[in-house]
Amino acid sequence: MEELTPRQIVEELDRYIIGQDEAKRSVAIALRNRWRRKRVDESLRDEILPNNIIMHGPTGVGKTEVARRLARLAQAPFIKVEATKYTEVGYVGRDVESMVRDLVEISINMEKEKEYTKVEERAREMATERLVDLLLPRVRSGPVDDGGDVEERRSRTKEKLKEKLLHGDLDMREVKIETEGPAKPFIEIFSNAGLEEMGVKFPPGLEHLMPRQKKGRRVTVEEAKKMLMQEEKEKLVDMDRVVSHAIKFVEESGIIFIDEIDKIAGSGSKHGPDVSREGVQRDILPIVEGCSVNTKYGVVKTDHILFIAAGAFHIAKPSDLVPELQGRFPIRVEFKPLTERDFERILLEPQNALLKQYTALIESEGCSIRFSRGAVSEIAKMAYRVNQKMENIGARRLHTILTTLLEDILFELPDSRKRKIVIDARTVRTKLEEIVKDEDLARYIL
Repeated sequence: MEELTPRQIVEELDRYIIGQDEAKRSVAIALRNRWRRKRVDESLRDEILPNNIIMHGPTGVGKTEVARRLARLAQAPFIKVEATKYTEVGYVGRDVESMVRDLVEISINMEKEKEYTKVEERAREMATERLVDLLLPRVRSGPVDDGGDVEERRSRTKEKLKEKLLHGDLDMREVKIETEGPAKPFIEIFSNAGLEEMGVKFPPGLEHLMPRQKKGRRVTVEEAKKMLMQEEKEKLVDMDRVVSHAIKFVEESGIIFIDEIDKIAGSGSKHGPDVSREGVQRDILPIVEGCSVNTKYGVVKTDHILFIAAGAFHIAKPSDLVPELQGRFPIRVEFKPLTERDFERILLEPQNALLKQYTALIESEGCSIRFSRGAVSEIAKMAYRVNQKMENIGARRLHTILTTLLEDILFELPDSRKRKIVIDARTVRTKLEEIVKDEDLARYIL
């Protein structure tokens, strides 16, 4: 991340997202500012707050994808949440603080994976030793046995077994292993929806006195390797250190993407499910402003978490949000509707382009497929026309168009002897023209 300039961040986003240059520039600057803040003098560092971003534009134009790719670039804890699933305090449902708790869980898993990588070699050695002991159980020596000879023979056999294990010669052999579950308390707590974070934490040393559920299983050596390695990794990793780093990681680099924020904008009806929409905004406000959230791992400060909000804003407008919440999203980015040319580029240019995906799926059956330039233009034109005539669902329309176009091919391919398929403009028109013309039929199919 330290090596990426805003220009390079935009170039990376260009590999997956077509257009929306203004949005890419804004998020690239926001990401680079996090790196800049870490290099600022400590006396001023805490005063530099992130510039939260609100994205508005039609569905299917890349709002979520921009945020998701940004988090992958930054290798930062990232969570996408829908504003509509939260309720005002006092109503049944999830409270807004749970988004921070969920982000902490993600960060802890990320930190654990990093630590597991560091101890992997040591864990493999320890797991191999345990596996050898299972395959070669120690036999009690008799009164006339020469202990030295027995140990020497056992040592030589162990070395041979280790070699075979490393080469995978024993992978299909069965072995019985005993796994331990976590320590269980004597009292169980059945929590309500709002108490999903409630848990039991044992004082140091006490958890060893609690009963652990042991379970014996017969598994292949290959499976046993993985299970024993995981157990050894958990023993070698210092969880207190992991939690400490994870919380700091969230506070310094966490990203929360709040989707569908337009659905809680405006006062709307004062009856039924809409009654708490402004209440949810008021509950989100302190988290975005910066507050301390209690989690089962400790207190997390949200002052420097980057918040990115997004919504289609078909009915409401960003200005319909409560003024205090608007003020906490100083950067506003408008996503433009996709043009016919954009659809063509989406089909061809991104690394995960739809045509590349379908080509790979069809090649898995031993058949090749080629889309002519005219076919690509025709598919883009059809997608644009259907979006104009019906609901504009952006790039998602390409999924429906391609599924309809290739339906017969994908169904018949396993039984067909064809090993080469060419899709040209005429094929696309023949398959889709009548459907697009018939609005009633298009409504159900496209």
